[in-house]
Amino acid sequence: RREKAAKEVSGGERVRKYEDYRRLLEREEIDSISIATCDHWHTPIALAALMSGRHVYVEKPCSHNVHESNLLVKAAKEYGKCVQHGTQSRSDGAIREGVRQLRAGAIGKVRAAKAINHQMRGPIGVAAAEEPPSGVNYDLWLGPAPKREFTRNRWHYNWHWFWDYGTGDMGNDGIHHVDVALWGLGGGYPKNILASGAQLFYRDDHETPDTQNVIFEYDEAHLIYEMRLWTPYELEGKTNGNVFYGDDGRLEIDGDVRVVLADGETRTIEGGYRDSHMGNFITAVKGEHPSHLTAPIEVGAISANLCHLGNIGTRLGGRKLAYDAEREMILGDPEAHQMLNREYRTGYELPYHG
Repeated sequence: RREKAAKEVSGGERVRKYEDYRRLLEREEIDSISIATCDHWHTPIALAALMSGRHVYVEKPCSHNVHESNLLVKAAKEYGKCVQHGTQSRSDGAIREGVRQLRAGAIGKVRAAKAINHQMRGPIGVAAAEEPPSGVNYDLWLGPAPKREFTRNRWHYNWHWFWDYGTGDMGNDGIHHVDVALWGLGGGYPKNILASGAQLFYRDDHETPDTQNVIFEYDEAHLIYEMRLWTPYELEGKTNGNVFYGDDGRLEIDGDVRVVLADGETRTIEGGYRDSHMGNFITAVKGEHPSHLTAPIEVGAISANLCHLGNIGTRLGGRKLAYDAEREMILGDPEAHQMLNREYRTGYELPYHG
């Protein structure tokens, strides 16, 4: 993968390639890094980068569990660096304008927001244990995760579907739509989380669900996540995206951004914001202004944590969870509370503890 990436960039022959990110962080001339590893490596690398004085662009989800998200927020504040979360919709001009109009009352009082993730993700089959490919440092790839025998399904991309490394499609693709729904509703944590999920389609090595429904209960609205990974067709005329439901109509986001009022009037919202998500990050880094980020880690962490909490409820068979963000606790459920964190393999512990 390193060799392939180097060949795809201009001047790739001059690109320095490293097996170990710690050697990369020893280079004093580097100002910022972008992290697009497996989920279980996002926070460990981001923390190490912040502690070495670097700005960080971290792909979604920023963490593998709730505790990691919260540590990353603390570290970003302590070290005063820009940490951009890879939820790119925050830099989309039309969506930004749509959220602005939503907040200004374009569809009246908003009572519910849907985050829709439906698509066809085919089966992955059953892969036998084998030796890692020649030249691969599999121990480093595993990092903080438990030691497991290598299989091709626990490898490129399919790692998403194993709890040791990934967060299912809720943390992979669904987080984009959860983030927009949360943004439109004003952010913050819900008072309760209701989750249910199952494998209704897969009969293979998948550990994560192919069908998932999560309701986040807020005082004045519900955020509803719907996931179906076995639908090679549009649902209700929509692809992945969002729908906000208000007293006077709805706001739809599915590539376009539309207001559809109760009387049938429909209008498309255009956006004027032109900076890319990475461009916004680079601009903020150059000015040393974390406040200029469109997806700063303090909001990205909440979106990631909603996905983690939805997965915890799903994995525990549909329990109702109450998360106390101030104390980082799931109330009244020790088993669920324990899943806010993970055990780290010896030699791969987190470098920062808040």
